[in-house]
Formats: sequence, structure tokens, C-alpha cells
Amino acid sequence: MLAYANAEALRLTEETGLATFWSRSRSEIWVKGKTSGNEIRVSRVVADCDADALIYEGEPVGPSCHTGAQSCFFRVVDGDALQEGADAQTTLARLEAVLDARKAATAGESYTKSLYDLGAAKIGDKVREEADELARAIADETDERVVSEAADVVFHVLLALRSRGVSFRDVLAVLEARTGKSGHAEKASRGHPA
Repeated sequence: MLAYANAEALRLTEETGLATFWSRSRSEIWVKGKTSGNEIRVSRVVADCDADALIYEGEPVGPSCHTGAQSCFFRVVDGDALQEGADAQTTLARLEAVLDARKAATAGESYTKSLYDLGAAKIGDKVREEADELARAIADETDERVVSEAADVVFHVLLALRSRGVSFRDVLAVLEARTGKSGHAEKASRGHPA
């Protein structure tokens, strides 16, 4: 979503961890989700090079748009017309949505559904198989093959996560928490040998 924030809204966002803005039409502070329940829990605020635009990075609770859409940006400009239904999400978010939708397909029409139906052990086997193919490509094949095999690994890891009801956002949160730490120290904190 896109909204206006003044210094007070920014201060309140940092204090409360909830996306807070300034309404220019009502001349008042407003907290996203205060009435709808669709708040945004902000983990950090990033400024652009001129410090005149901010991005609130965070986790939305429910849809961000007042229309009920996940994002306020769900229409594509096509000449003079706006085409509905083109949600502006990341590639990973779109892929997660497709993986979830495939759960309702039949195994005969969907490779993804056939893997879901095989269960956790077989999905784990497929992740191992794809990771091995990537490792072999890294050692002996072209960059093109490495990229292709890496895409297969990412797809199957996402499928495995969705089979467990886990979001890739959860993985990103762990990676973010590890950022800036020595890999040896981080592994030692989890009880793994360095």
C-alpha cells in the first residue's frame, strides 16, 4: 500500500511496531488496521537516498487494501484502461499462491498435487533429489544448468514448506535474524558443530 507519513507517524510506527500514517484529508494520525483489524506489524523502516520516501517492511495481518485485496496495487495500466486482477506480489508470493491452489486440483492434472498426495517422506525425497542435481550441476555443468537446477530446488522447497503450512516468510525471518552473525557462531548457538 502507499500512504503519507509525517514525523509523528514515523515516531509512533517505531514506538509501537504498527504501521502508522498521517491522513492529509482528515488531518490526523491513523494506525493501519485500527478499525479493520488488518494491521501491518513493522519490523524496520528504510529510507530512500534523499530521505523523502520510506518503506515500512513488515508483516500484514489480513489484506492491506481497504477494498479487501491483498495489495492496493492490483490493476495493470493498459493504455487508457485499468485491467483488474493483476496483484503486485513478489514471484515467491505468487508461486506460493499457485502451490496452495494446486492442493485442490487432481493428481492427474497437476504434478504439484501428485507430490502433495505422496506425502511428506516422498516430498523430502524429491527435495534431496533436486538438491543433488543442483550440486552436480555446480560441479560440472554450465551456469544455465545451475540456474535451472536451482529453480527446481527452490520450487520443491517451497512445495515442501506449503505441504506443512509454512510460509517462505518464516524462512526469510530466520535468515534475517541470522544476518550479521558469524556462521560459525550462529551454528554453535543452535548446537551444531562449526
